Amino acid sequence: MQVQRVVLNSRPGKNGAPVPENFRLEETTLVPDLKDGEVLVRTLYLSVDPYMRCRMNEDTGVDYVAPWQLFESVDGGGVGVVESSRCTTCSEGGVVTSFNWPWQTYAVMKGSVLQKVDPQLVDGHLSYFLGAVGMTGLTALLGVREKGNVIQGANQTMVVSGAAGACGSIAGQFGRLDGCVRVVGICGSDEKCRALVDDLGFSAAINYRKEDVPTRLKEHCPHGIDVYFDNVGGAISDTVITQMNKGSHVILCGQISQYNKDVPYPPPLSEEIQETLQRKNITRERFMVLNYMHKAEAALCELSQRVKAGQINVLETVVNGIENMGDAFCSMMKGGNIGKQIIKISE
Repeated sequence: MQVQRVVLNSRPGKNGAPVPENFRLEETTLVPDLKDGEVLVRTLYLSVDPYMRCRMNEDTGVDYVAPWQLFESVDGGGVGVVESSRCTTCSEGGVVTSFNWPWQTYAVMKGSVLQKVDPQLVDGHLSYFLGAVGMTGLTALLGVREKGNVIQGANQTMVVSGAAGACGSIAGQFGRLDGCVRVVGICGSDEKCRALVDDLGFSAAINYRKEDVPTRLKEHCPHGIDVYFDNVGGAISDTVITQMNKGSHVILCGQISQYNKDVPYPPPLSEEIQETLQRKNITRERFMVLNYMHKAEAALCELSQRVKAGQINVLETVVNGIENMGDAFCSMMKGGNIGKQIIKISE
């Protein structure tokens, strides 16, 4: 059968932003001659995520994700349907997902790397398994719960950077649900600001491209900041940290503003910010969702229930066609998406 796939065509230059030309669409022939334990899947949806930028380098800088290999199929979060199976745990017609799904229209995969999912958990919105009711939702929920120290009735204020992205948009909603009286989002456009306040229930939103962030933070957080869900790092995070209260908490989830730079992860902080953290006894601990997978089943159940009940609203930016994977990835890295960036591959 004829299959389209996306390969890594080149790596970005040192300290360079990725460009669509780093990826190449290929036509190839797939012989679905299944061995025991294998399945043929048809891809429905693929995900692009900020962490993938480090996979474009020869060395990812972390030990839990491997670099993409040049001229080989790229992979990431995906969901699809089983077309044929020689695996006892995957039946034909079943919906499955994987964190390492090849960017192909069809693929032969080992059943052992696939997770069966129930479409009813997302009311048939299968792309949600890559976002709100998948690894992204887990990161948001468990990040807030494990590192945020949100306490009902404690009159806390939360700030979320990258707030209109896949993770930040859900993290802010959980901050509100778990008891923060004020949740302020920082994002990069007026449209995103409106979505945060009108669609997701944030108390306020700041457009960092147009507004003076320190001044606006003082206005929206008159009693200081108690919890900071950090998706971006860099100057914005420095600004937030300087306005945090004593004994407050930084949830270090991502540092997207630094991903194109040749620096270690997490990137080093200035002496001034390190002094602020120490003087105010602010905890700033790196959060890795993979360390909490023993809590994933219960958390996914809660995410499903809250999404279905309308307590968590889901934002997505959907692009059609595997030929647009590179464009969608580069757009996401520049903040071109609202909510989760999804690529629809087939019906």
